[in-house]
Amino acid sequence: MAKRGKKYTSAAAMVDRQVKLPLNEALALAAKTGYAKFDESVDVAIRLGVNPRHADQMVRGACLMPKGLGKTVRVLVFAKGEKEKEAEEAGADFVGGEDLAEKIRGGWFDFDKAIAAPDMMGIVGKLGKLLGTRGLMPNPKVGTVTMEIGKAVREAKAGKIEFRVDKNGIIHTSVGKRSFATEDLAENVLALVDVLLKLKPATVKGTYIRGITVATTMGPGVRVDVADVESAVKK
Repeated sequence: MAKRGKKYTSAAAMVDRQVKLPLNEALALAAKTGYAKFDESVDVAIRLGVNPRHADQMVRGACLMPKGLGKTVRVLVFAKGEKEKEAEEAGADFVGGEDLAEKIRGGWFDFDKAIAAPDMMGIVGKLGKLLGTRGLMPNPKVGTVTMEIGKAVREAKAGKIEFRVDKNGIIHTSVGKRSFATEDLAENVLALVDVLLKLKPATVKGTYIRGITVATTMGPGVRVDVADVESAVKK
């Protein structure tokens, strides 16, 4: 096991891993234990009671963070004609077709999100291996292959995240920055949990959300009281 540094050890000593805290308290503690000199991201890990090896229990979707993510998102759009103009007016950083595909084949990936109009998938589909391994492949299931190009660009810029349960049944994503107000971080977490509850597979039996942990990029994990979160979502 890798040896932890003094700063991490000191931060971890502030956290009782046996205790599950109400969401706001957990987020406040996570921010307090962050020790990096930069404005760390605050991340959440949500353990679901699903078996991702079964296709009908693969949880995947997108969520627009109401308070944003605190970072600039570079958006690339594959579009032409009126949709190209729509993307540019919505604030897309890069818009094009085969010209962008050629740059990507050459190793260029200076963007954070890729969106495509349906009629461009003939070009985009050939980039599957390059974009897919980086989590950048446009997909209609998460709204990145769409006729509503302008809306998709604006949402991406505003902090729309995509998520997919990993092989261990866990959803990992950022919910903001350590500098955010605790209430804003909590609002983002609740928005994500609300989406996850709506995506609960019909075949899942027993407890669906089994655990929630929040942490800064460099800091220790803080366990959250799931019942407190679910209660807040249902209000």
